[in-house]
Amino acid sequence: MKLGYTILYVDDVPATLAAWQKAFGLVLAYEHEDGIYGEMATGETTLSFAQTEFGRGHFEDADTRAMFDRPPSRFEIGLVTEDVPSAYAQATASGMTAINPPHQKPWGQTVAWVRDPNGILVELASPMASG
Repeated sequence: MKLGYTILYVDDVPATLAAWQKAFGLVLAYEHEDGIYGEMATGETTLSFAQTEFGRGHFEDADTRAMFDRPPSRFEIGLVTEDVPSAYAQATASGMTAINPPHQKPWGQTVAWVRDPNGILVELASPMASG
């Protein structure tokens, strides 16, 4: 088993794709012509965004459909970069909400957090040192 993709449901896929390109320098891999789905090139695992109502349409039970009524929470997307301070500055300058500025953890990793306009928590982190 391996993680193949992550889909985050948002109200405006084209705006989200543009924001993530600007904030994090990610490259657009695919965008559906109707603007209901798009993918960012992030390496082996695909980071996708899909329109909220499109996602809701996959399910018929009320409990699952109700999940699409609230913003995402209790998870984060982690982006690994060699230069966390520069990535954080670029992200916040482009409109991402500053949550926690770059700082070093006791294990040596530099981390920072921002939130995108959809409420998605994004961690910017240096690579973990192999030990």
